[in-house]
Amino acid sequence: MTLATPLISRKSGPLTGTTRIPGDKSISHRALMFGALAEGETMISGLLEGEDVMNTASAMRALGAKIVDDSDGLWRVEGIGVGHLKEPSEILDMGNSGTSTRLLLGICASHELNAIFTGDKSLIKRPMKRVMEPLSQMGAHFLGRDGGRLPLAIKGTGRAKGIEYTLPVASAQVKSAILLAGLNAQGTTTVIEGHATRDHSENMLRHFGVPVDITKVPGGEAISVTGGARLLGCAVDVPGDPSSGAFLAVAACIVPGSNIRLQRVCVNPRRDGIYTTLKDMGADITYVKVETDAGEPVTDIIIRYKGALTGIDVPPERVPSMIDEFPVLAMAAACAQGITRMTNLAELRVKESDRLQMIADGLVACGVKLEMGEDSLIIYGNGQPPQGGALIETALDHRIAMSFLVLGMVSAEPIQIDDGTPIRTSFPNFVRLVNECGGMIEAAALQAA
Repeated sequence: MTLATPLISRKSGPLTGTTRIPGDKSISHRALMFGALAEGETMISGLLEGEDVMNTASAMRALGAKIVDDSDGLWRVEGIGVGHLKEPSEILDMGNSGTSTRLLLGICASHELNAIFTGDKSLIKRPMKRVMEPLSQMGAHFLGRDGGRLPLAIKGTGRAKGIEYTLPVASAQVKSAILLAGLNAQGTTTVIEGHATRDHSENMLRHFGVPVDITKVPGGEAISVTGGARLLGCAVDVPGDPSSGAFLAVAACIVPGSNIRLQRVCVNPRRDGIYTTLKDMGADITYVKVETDAGEPVTDIIIRYKGALTGIDVPPERVPSMIDEFPVLAMAAACAQGITRMTNLAELRVKESDRLQMIADGLVACGVKLEMGEDSLIIYGNGQPPQGGALIETALDHRIAMSFLVLGMVSAEPIQIDDGTPIRTSFPNFVRLVNECGGMIEAAALQAA
C-alpha cells in the first residue's frame, strides 16, 4: 500500500524560464497500443513515463507485444499485428486510467481472447457501461459489477461485426474504443458524434497507415474505419501534454511578474480550449510557431502575467476541448475580477472523482464564493487571490491535487493537499518543474482536516 504524501504550496515569486512538460498522456497511451497492433517496430520518443502510461505498457506486454525502454528516452515496441493479440495470463491492472481501460476494452472486444480488467479504488468506481453497450453490439461479452464497473471480464470475438453507433454523449474514449474494435471487425464501423471530441485516435491511425473516413452528416460527423486494417510500425515523437501545461499556464497567469515558455506542446484544436479560454479572460498567451508532427499541431507557448484576469461565461460548446482543465480553470476564476460561469459539466462528476463537487468544496474551504448546480459552476471573483489556508482532500485525483497546489502559489495563506501521490499518474515531475520555475511546493506533515 502506497503511503500518502501530503504537500503544501506557499505564495511564490514570479514564475520564469523555459521548460518542456511531460509527453501528452492521451497520445502516449495510443502510441503504445497502436505500436503493439502494428506490424514491425515502432519507436516512441517523448513518451509520458507516468503510472497511467506504464500500466498501459504492462497491459500491452501481457497481450503479446514486446516493449523495451532504451533508457535514453526512446521506447521500442515490437508489434504483433491486428488480430494476433494473445490471451493474457494475468489480470490487467489499469491503475487510475479510464482512458487506457476503455480503449483496451475496444481492442480486446474484436480479438478471440478472455481478459479481466481492474484498477485502483478510484477507477473501479468509474462507469464502463458506455463502452460495453456498443462493444456488445459488435459481439463481445462482459461480466462485471452493477453499472458495468471494474473488476470487469471481457470475452472477445474474432468474428466482430462492424456497426454504426451514434454517441449519446460526447466521449473520445467511447468513440476510440468502437473504432479500435472496428479494426478487426467485419465490414465498416462508423461512429457518429454530434459534438467534436478529441481526434488523437483518428490522427494516429492515419500516421500508422490506416485510412479513416470522416464525413459530415446531419447534426455532426461520421467517422469510419474498415475491418482487416494493417498498422505499420513507425516513429512517434509525443508532444507535450496541453492538460499538464495548463497548470503552469494558469500559474503564470495569476502569479505577478511571471513569464514562462512551454516547449513543444500539442495544440490540437480539440484539446486547447483552456488556452483559448484564458485568452478570453485577458491572459497574454502566444503560440510561437505551429508545426505538424504525426498529425498533431505542436508549438511553443509563451505565457506572461499582465494583471488580474476577467470573469467570463465559458461557451458550453468548448467544454469537450477542455474537460480535464476545468479544475485548474476554476483556480484562475477564483482570482479573476468578476463572475465566471461554467456549464455543461456533467462529465466532471464521473472522472477520477466527482470533480465538480471536489472543486466546489475545496474553493469554499479557501474562502471563495460560488454556486454549484448539477452540471454548472459559478465563481464570484473580486480580482484578488482567495484566503487559502485549507487542507484539501484530493480523493486520489491528480488534477484536483495539482490545481489546488497552483492556487496555493498566490493565496494569502498556504494550501495543503492530503496526498500528492496521484500526481505521478500524469505529471511525475510536477513539483520539481514548478519549483525550478520559482514555485514553493514542498512536503508537509499531514494535518487533521
